[in-house]
Amino acid sequence: MTIAAIVMAGSRPGPDPLLTGSGVSTKALLPIAGQPMLVHVVRALRGSPLVGPITILAQNSAELAAEPGLAGLADLHFADSGQGISSSLAAALPGDDTPVLVTTADNVLLTPAMIAEFLAGAEDSDVAVAMVEKHVLLARYPESKRTWLKFRGGWWSGANMFRLRGRRVLPLLDFWGRIERDRKKGLKIIAAFGPWLLMGALLRLFTIQQGIARAGLRFGLKARVVPMSEGEACIDADKPVDIELIERIFAARQAAASA
Repeated sequence: MTIAAIVMAGSRPGPDPLLTGSGVSTKALLPIAGQPMLVHVVRALRGSPLVGPITILAQNSAELAAEPGLAGLADLHFADSGQGISSSLAAALPGDDTPVLVTTADNVLLTPAMIAEFLAGAEDSDVAVAMVEKHVLLARYPESKRTWLKFRGGWWSGANMFRLRGRRVLPLLDFWGRIERDRKKGLKIIAAFGPWLLMGALLRLFTIQQGIARAGLRFGLKARVVPMSEGEACIDADKPVDIELIERIFAARQAAASA
């Protein structure tokens, strides 16, 4: 059985420094390694036998649908989103508790192998979040700068993959809509789930798996962290330095494929 996927490909409010002088109007179409970011992500999803229909959400989805690099890819759908990530995602969820895989258009290093690893680890959860532990990333890419959540047993960074069990997660998405502006401020996010979780994180009283499980219980959800074995899973295209690193990784992948 396959899982439907949703790609969040919209633009955040305000100017995006990455687009200055690029000639494109939205981050999803910014070229990396010869293809728009979105094309890399959709081809990775389409290359996975575990992924079924793919829906791309963006404020102007017609612009993305016209991208030649997406032509001919099967079971690809486009839908206009609103301004908020959480509200747009909530509107795109299935009408029941069927799980969906969610990722973002700037998750350009995504591979079918990463998808398989994540989905295997996410089984039987209501909410699953892909994350990479600091040592896993820095062992291969010590120059990479990420936002880290610090827990007992490790520091963790998000890998832009989520498995959500349909409408069951709507209360969580509504909550996230009120705090998503602080998404890069780890302690603020943790504090929003309550003083006990914040105190536990500050004092390193529990692991991130335990912390996410506790946060999920607030909404009656079985929540899980899926540790990813490849550091590349958490390298997304947020800053020019990220793009430089991603370009080098793509070049290395191409060289390895040609060897």
